[in-house]
Amino acid sequence: MAAEIIDGKAIAREIREGLKDRIRLLREQKGVTPCLAVVLVGDDPASKTYVRNKERACNEVGICSRVLRLPDSTSQHELMRLVKRLAYDPDVHGILVQLPLPAHLDKDPVLMVVPWQKDVDGLHVHNVGCLSTGRNGFVACTAKGVLRLIESTGRPIEGRRAVVVGRSNLVGKPTSLLLLNHNATVTVCHSKTADMPSITRQADILVCAVGKQGFIRGDMIKPGAVVIDVGTTRGADGKLHGDVDFASAAGVAGHITPVPGGVGPMTIAMLLENTVEAGEIYG
Repeated sequence: MAAEIIDGKAIAREIREGLKDRIRLLREQKGVTPCLAVVLVGDDPASKTYVRNKERACNEVGICSRVLRLPDSTSQHELMRLVKRLAYDPDVHGILVQLPLPAHLDKDPVLMVVPWQKDVDGLHVHNVGCLSTGRNGFVACTAKGVLRLIESTGRPIEGRRAVVVGRSNLVGKPTSLLLLNHNATVTVCHSKTADMPSITRQADILVCAVGKQGFIRGDMIKPGAVVIDVGTTRGADGKLHGDVDFASAAGVAGHITPVPGGVGPMTIAMLLENTVEAGEIYG
């Protein structure tokens, strides 16, 4: 039996529609329009595409979008000064520094300049600490989107075995913490994990975020599992491919996300949601 496809586009569309109502109420009740400032340094094509999509999504739901484009030659001092200016701007509710930065720039001090109340990307150590201790804070957008996709299936998380393949600060670690906070039993696999297939085959919920095309095959999946594919790699055919070999996995899994059209739209939807929440709480 073929797996049920989890339609990230449709779920994200529903979330965005709900945000329009929240933004309208925020304007009427507090006179506040949520504002997201995105800082883009350099000419990385993928980053430019991501920023353009974020800008379009903000405009669609009614969030004020400010995109600050800086040349590749921007110094660490200049970048820090700009982010500090945004940090003190009362009309800016969310700040996102588009990663990766050019090689000569150190992202860590830049991200720490972003006030945690405006850290809608969930990367500040304060928000990471809140996630690790089960407190309220902004959660990394992709990880938050992964959780929503799992919840959309109606399958329980509590008490289930979850396996996250990948341990990045952007996806793997926050996703594993979110699942743990929802009472799943969580295992994190990575490049040093021995006999990974024996572990992934035990997963009721399998999340893969390693950036390797077709890394997870159907014979590595437990029958009926929820499979969330975070990876996006442009193949030799020019198309986007996920970490999961969709053809073999779809015949085993119970639910599965496609690439594209699965996690990607949810990441942007969660960024919008975090920005609206920042306006509601701190605006």
